[in-house]
Amino acid sequence: MAHSLSRRTMLRGSLLGAGALAVPAALAGCGDSDSKSGDGTNKSVTFGSNYSDEVPKKAFADTLAKFDTEKGFTTKVNTVDHNSFQENITRYLQGNPDDAYNWFAGFRMRYFAAQGLAQPIDDVWETIGANYSDAFKKASTGDDGKKYFVPFYNYPWALFYRKSVWQAKGYQVPKTIDELRTLGAKMKTDGLVPIGFADKDGWPAMGTFDQLNMRLNGYDFHINLMAHKESWVSPKVKAVFDLWKGLLPLHQEGANGRTWQEAAQDLGAKKSGMYLLGSFVAQQFKGADLDDLDFFGFPEVDSTIGTGAVEAPIDGFMISKKAKNAAGAKEVLKYLGTAEAQNTYLKSDPSDVGANSKTDSGGYNALQKKAATFIGEAKQISQFLDRDANPTFASTVMIPAIQKFIGDPNDIDGLLKSIESQAKSIYTG
Repeated sequence: MAHSLSRRTMLRGSLLGAGALAVPAALAGCGDSDSKSGDGTNKSVTFGSNYSDEVPKKAFADTLAKFDTEKGFTTKVNTVDHNSFQENITRYLQGNPDDAYNWFAGFRMRYFAAQGLAQPIDDVWETIGANYSDAFKKASTGDDGKKYFVPFYNYPWALFYRKSVWQAKGYQVPKTIDELRTLGAKMKTDGLVPIGFADKDGWPAMGTFDQLNMRLNGYDFHINLMAHKESWVSPKVKAVFDLWKGLLPLHQEGANGRTWQEAAQDLGAKKSGMYLLGSFVAQQFKGADLDDLDFFGFPEVDSTIGTGAVEAPIDGFMISKKAKNAAGAKEVLKYLGTAEAQNTYLKSDPSDVGANSKTDSGGYNALQKKAATFIGEAKQISQFLDRDANPTFASTVMIPAIQKFIGDPNDIDGLLKSIESQAKSIYTG
């Protein structure tokens, strides 16, 4: 859900119960909320945050600083590096958590709600609900019908490129997978790596699988596969990996040893022609380089399915079940659900699109305006593999499986049998 890397990093051992990794001191020591105003209202609220990258960390700090000034609150953000936050989130929430924490919509939100580790916030939605679409409301609702999540922003996954490079080379946006192959071959002859690629952190390549699966088999099949209502040994899934195998020669080599930031920097340095990632890739671009950044949706694979499905994950906030100041945290979340709060955040991190329908799109840069239109025109929206699927399955099965495939794509049948066997154990266990 990164933000940048943090928005997408896996839970890994945290969801495995008692055998999970130890909670870092920075997480274990959180949760102090004891100062009160003259009227008795507790206005000291703590946040657990994985916004550890420079850009989102500053943007979130700016947002809360404005709230504190206007409302007389004292919000304390306990920032933990994104990997540690995700890896230890379950034990953190079971222990001594902060009042609120940033998290992700979709299955990830519903999972913690179902585990009794989050507080329902229907009263918050009574204040903010009118400014959110039905899609955002649904994405914030737990299996019990109660609201647990306040959407803050979302962002599309697409193929990003530098306009100046494409203009100089005369490249055209590919509309089909065959055109993408032809373009990739031309980029190779021009001395470029066609598609930047990185999967050191385990999650980025999931985005490639999602795009290929939705384009080849459709949105409904993809979502059902994430819920294990379809089998991983299905010929349809094998066709996805076969297609991916054929595209790997167009991808940057050594992906398992490269971070997404490094791949983004290669795009910025004009070493690669395009890069499939979320729009948070823009965090690695500034000034004229940011103005030079553009994107297009993953091209068509099957004309009967088309390109209507878009990956646009939603990030936002939840309140811990063990919050010491739930009432104060709800006041902060009411603010974070406003257009004012999201406008403030986006001024410092202009790589996302505000979730509130009244967010000032007039202040968006060209990339944000295009992203808002791109998401708005989507026929279906997915949240990303690690959010649409069971988190244990995503982290303990799909991370090593995809990295194994990238390293050696020649045993697809064996790989899918292993995935399916583990999926059965996790989803029915």
